[in-house]
Amino acid sequence: MTAFQGDGAGGDEAEAGAGPMEAPAARDRYDVRLRWGDDGWAVEVVESVGPGVDVVVFARACAGEAEARTFASTVHQHLHWLSEAKFREYYRLDGSAAREG
Repeated sequence: MTAFQGDGAGGDEAEAGAGPMEAPAARDRYDVRLRWGDDGWAVEVVESVGPGVDVVVFARACAGEAEARTFASTVHQHLHWLSEAKFREYYRLDGSAAREG
């Protein structure tokens, strides 16, 4: 049984009031993207602020494709495992786009 399935090991990462298999809110609001541009590879966290409107709220340049894919995978896991509050704290997203309106 994993921590996300409600064995108590998740502690404060578990979404308050969520059932054992309910998704944390972070993955409903944020997404992870790999980007190749003039400056090389980067990983971006985007926040959905409306239908079809995403804003980059976090970006990290990477030395190459392998690093970018590895980091993106880690961020993707965090989206599924952490509550929105913990995800925002970990990636320092205090000034999220939806609240800056």
